[in-house]
Amino acid sequence: MNLQISRSEAAKEILTRRTIRRSLTEWARLCGFEPAKHHQLLIDALEAVERGDLQNLAVFMPPGSAKSTYSSVLFTAWLMQRQVANVLAASHTTELAEKWGRRVRNLIAEHRLILGIDLAADSQAAGRWSLTNGAEYYAAGVGTGIAGFRAKFGLIDDPIRSRQDADSELIRDRIWDWYINDFRTRLVPNARKVLIQTRWHEDDLAGRALNHEPWHVVSLPAIAEENDALGRKVGEPLWSDGDYGYGQQIIDLQKNTPARTWSALYQQRPAPEDGDYFKKEWLKPYDIVPARNTLRIYGASDYAVTADGGDYTVHGVVGMDPQGNLYLLDLWRKQASSDEWVEAFCDMVLRWKPMEWAEEQGQIKSGVGPFLDRRQRERRAYVVRTPFPTRGDKAVRAQSMRGYMAQHGLYVPEHQPWFASLRAELLSFPAGKHDDQVDMLGLIGQLMDKIMSGIKPSPIERPKVDRWNRAFDKAFSDEDSPNWKTA
Repeated sequence: MNLQISRSEAAKEILTRRTIRRSLTEWARLCGFEPAKHHQLLIDALEAVERGDLQNLAVFMPPGSAKSTYSSVLFTAWLMQRQVANVLAASHTTELAEKWGRRVRNLIAEHRLILGIDLAADSQAAGRWSLTNGAEYYAAGVGTGIAGFRAKFGLIDDPIRSRQDADSELIRDRIWDWYINDFRTRLVPNARKVLIQTRWHEDDLAGRALNHEPWHVVSLPAIAEENDALGRKVGEPLWSDGDYGYGQQIIDLQKNTPARTWSALYQQRPAPEDGDYFKKEWLKPYDIVPARNTLRIYGASDYAVTADGGDYTVHGVVGMDPQGNLYLLDLWRKQASSDEWVEAFCDMVLRWKPMEWAEEQGQIKSGVGPFLDRRQRERRAYVVRTPFPTRGDKAVRAQSMRGYMAQHGLYVPEHQPWFASLRAELLSFPAGKHDDQVDMLGLIGQLMDKIMSGIKPSPIERPKVDRWNRAFDKAFSDEDSPNWKTA
């Protein structure tokens, strides 16, 4: 057998190996993976961790997005040929951690010539193995002891096993104690950490870690929202730039996934199971809107004066039925310039034809008022706009709506794409990051004294028919009747 190759072939092989050893993207392709757009964003961050440009990286992506494949498997194998450094990898159970360890070990064994590293013959267990250059890999379950091992790179992938664990304060405390007292103490000075997970709870490991020290965060929701890190349009699904079919699966899952689960696991925006100010049982789901002619319809807006100020403009429409039940019919929320939200306001007025619209007096006087008036006239989007002065703090302004919801509830369309965000904000209030939807509902509450119950439909009146007409109709409408005569 002739094993000789030409100089050009040898040079090409050397160049290929060098490219793979330098590029995590090329290494992924060698292993049979073609990075999608969100994978490339993740790869850039992981390469920055390897270079030392990032010390702490948090990766939040929805289930099934291949974040573990790229972070825990491909990156780890590629990392260990870049640096002679120990790696500590943890997951919610030792079995899962060893699964990742086995895949990393097998990749290195398969591509040892290209990577320029090899497994040590006397240390190849799935959970703990070493390389011939002295670097070691140790897989540990969250909560297990990690004595006798020191690492330069620490990876935690999926630290929470289930919703039940995430909702248990005792288990969350145990995970945090393990992170502080076991995991971090096993890292050398200036070690780098990568935390990979879907968000489960505001107080999960990620929530506590982000409040404990600085982290670079790569957070990608399943359905794009404002200011998306990938530049997606609002409403665009993740991983629609390939043939895998993940994007369509996400769209289908959104239709029948509970709001809390969708907001946390898929949108990376966890909300508490219950709120301090608003309670989850006050939100009553509905599928079919009551007949339009039975509702008294009203609206409210919380305006953001500037598009880039970090606040959202929110328009909301509610309807009250004859029994005094309040339905949230429509909602528009966006970080937008005034010309865009003015058009959205007119659209909603034309669609729903509300009786009255509540707004804050101070915001509309800041310069947008005349423009809004003009566009209403031009588009014939007429509605009585009632301004309310800004008074007290936000919790005080929302008190009227809170009191109504405590007594009657608020009927909400839980399958609307905006419902998860609304629910998260209500249950997080007043400690949440945003409160613009609460402000809109608070304005509805201030309008409550004017809101009238809906209109009961009139009973259908049957035409009056006297006895003679009924007898006549019976006699001359039945061919079998003896009274029926033919010409």
